[in-house]
Amino acid sequence: MMRRAATTVARRGRAGRRCYASSASSQSLRERLTEIIPREAEKVKKLNAEHGNKLLGTCTVSQAYGGMRSVKSMVWEPSLLDAEEGIRFRGLSIPECRQQLPKLHEEPLPEGLFWLLLTGEVPTKEQAKSVTEDWNRRSANFPKQVTEILRNIPTSTHPMTQFSMAVLALQSHSQFAEHYTKGMPKSDYWKHTLEDSMNLIAWLPEVAGQIYRNTYHNGKIISANQGLDWSANYARAMGFDNKTFDELLRLYLVIHSDHEGGNVSAHTTHLVGSALSDPFLSFSAGLNGLAGPLHGLANQEVLRFILQLQETFGGKQVSNEEVKKAVWDILKSGRVVPGFGHAVLRKTDPRYTAQQEFALKHLPNDPLFRVVKQLFEVVPGVLTEHGKTKNPWPNVDAHSGVLLQHYNLKEENYYTVLFGVSRALGVLAQLVWDRALGFPIERPKSVTTEWILNEVPKLKEHGK
Repeated sequence: MMRRAATTVARRGRAGRRCYASSASSQSLRERLTEIIPREAEKVKKLNAEHGNKLLGTCTVSQAYGGMRSVKSMVWEPSLLDAEEGIRFRGLSIPECRQQLPKLHEEPLPEGLFWLLLTGEVPTKEQAKSVTEDWNRRSANFPKQVTEILRNIPTSTHPMTQFSMAVLALQSHSQFAEHYTKGMPKSDYWKHTLEDSMNLIAWLPEVAGQIYRNTYHNGKIISANQGLDWSANYARAMGFDNKTFDELLRLYLVIHSDHEGGNVSAHTTHLVGSALSDPFLSFSAGLNGLAGPLHGLANQEVLRFILQLQETFGGKQVSNEEVKKAVWDILKSGRVVPGFGHAVLRKTDPRYTAQQEFALKHLPNDPLFRVVKQLFEVVPGVLTEHGKTKNPWPNVDAHSGVLLQHYNLKEENYYTVLFGVSRALGVLAQLVWDRALGFPIERPKSVTTEWILNEVPKLKEHGK
């Protein structure tokens, strides 16, 4: 068993997870998981045996009709959302991740985050580097037929449709599907799920880069196999060679990686995977959910709102009072202010704060950032006075589009592809644990409206 470092590098978070820096830096990710999984599987088995009949929560009629919001009905290991502190990755808040995860320069590496999401441990720099090297080796074996498929898709096809199609095209290389067909013990499911996930993540910069170049730059492909870290390889594949943009991409890919398991893309990946569909099939399904306007398109809507607001002001810098009047005009017309409010959070989204800190350091005088900054100063007070918003503070979508615009990534329809590349880290980490813990096929009970009407007289009110 690997010896753990004598001192913890992260305190126990509200998620109840302790994170350690491993002292055996030569261990691979698979080797470390081989040690961790039996212990975690035994813990879950014991938990189920001793407390399997205890209630986690209830489901009201309103929740059944309202998207099952807040119904505690699934296990998701990589992250937990705290109403006060935002998302925690294996117990670590966003500020803690930025401080403790390995870096090349200022921002944490997604490679280190993926190790954390899978193992619950903060990796050493050597371990994060080993993931980078592993992904680079796999990237060199990108299936060439997928390049041809992408090249032949009409450029008018939405980038997210291309993304989902490309992931499905990669499915013929699934080791899980191959070994399942041949026959393998259930104890090996997680190993081949991990192999598929590592291949898929390694190939994503190539896929996403080709989609960008085909759609917006006349099909002039740039290889993602640059021998750099995952984020920088992705940046080069899109055609960006800017060290600060590399840092932004590292930050973006980390903070968008996971957000509990109940959101559409995460839940869809988990649901499809529960049928023992391989990671390629499962993640492609999740991407189709992410493409929906109510899920992955929010940052585009915010950006359009900011650009329209800037146009309203004639491109000039205006006072907070003028911004306040414009916001009130929007609310009085029956519209909403996009980018503010969150279903769970009751404070400023720490992912927003991380991007704000990046902007203050690297682009403090950017005209669009000045608008974002003014909205942050004005909108919460207006929404509080308006009285119809539980959380008047900005969320992650209120900022990301402006940062991408500053570095000349202006193609708004592509932004959800960036989101999807990032989200792969969280959903595929959980998919490995789904197979490691032997989760069954997901099959919740449904009822009809007629059944509810008949049962209402017998039902108790929540809290009584």
